[in-house]
Amino acid sequence: MASYEPVTALLRGLEVLRAVNRLPVASVREIHRQTGLNQPTVVRMLETLMHAGFVTRDGQQAVYRPTGRTLELGAGYVLHREVGEVASPIMSALRRQVGWPSDVAVFDGDAMVVAHTSRGEGRFLFERRQGYRAPILATSLGLSFLAFSDDGHRAQALALAARSPEPWNDAARHPGRAEALFAKIREDGFAVMDEAYALREYSGLASSIGVPVMVGGRARAAVNLMYLREAIDRDDAATRLLPVLREAAEELAKVFAGLNAGIWPAPAAR
Repeated sequence: MASYEPVTALLRGLEVLRAVNRLPVASVREIHRQTGLNQPTVVRMLETLMHAGFVTRDGQQAVYRPTGRTLELGAGYVLHREVGEVASPIMSALRRQVGWPSDVAVFDGDAMVVAHTSRGEGRFLFERRQGYRAPILATSLGLSFLAFSDDGHRAQALALAARSPEPWNDAARHPGRAEALFAKIREDGFAVMDEAYALREYSGLASSIGVPVMVGGRARAAVNLMYLREAIDRDDAATRLLPVLREAAEELAKVFAGLNAGIWPAPAAR
C-alpha cells in the first residue's frame, strides 16, 4: 500500500502530457475530450508543461506539441525496443503474406505499447508509429492480451481503465461484464477492436483482429492484423486472417522466449 495519497495535480499533468503525445492535433478542446479534465485545468497543465520544457505551442495556432525533452521520460524503457527488434522479420513476412498491416505490442499497465508495426511497409490509410500506446480495453491488442494474462495484470489494467471516461472502459467499472468479455475472447481465441474506438480513431472504416503471444503458458505480448471493412468483414477476418495470425504469434513466441526474462513486467500483486 502506498505511504501517501497520489498528488492530483501531478496526475492531471501527466494525463495532459499523454494526450499531447497521442493526439495529432492537440488543441485544448481535444485534450479536454481525451482526458475528461475541464478546459481551465487543461490550460493550467499545458502552461506548466511548457514552463518545464515538455510541451510547446505551435506558432500562432492554439495547438500544442511535445518537445524533444519528452524522450528523456522513456530513455530507461527497453522492453518495446528489444521486442520490436526481434519481431521485425516476422512482422514483415506477415505483411507480405496477407497484405494487411499489423502491430505487435507489450503490456504497460493501462495500455499496450506498440513495439513494431508493419503499417509503414506499404500503403494503408491509417498510420501508427512505434511507441504508440494502444488503449487496453479498446483495441484487439489489449483485449487479447488481457483475456489470456495473469489475474494480477488483468486486475491492474481494469483498475486503471476504470478511472478513464472513454466508453470502452465501461466494462472496467462492471466486473461481471469484464469477465464475460474476456471469457468470450478466450472461447473464440481472438479479440476484435471496440466499435466506439473504431469509430473515433478510424471513422468506422477499419478494424482489427488480435491474438496473444504466449510464452511458457503466459501472455507476453499481443499481435494484430488491421483491415478495411469495405474489403473484409469480421467473419471473413476470423476465417481468412486468424490462421496466419496465429502462426505469426507462434513464431513471435519462439523468439521472445530467447529474450532476457528480466525485461518482462512481473505479475502485478493483487
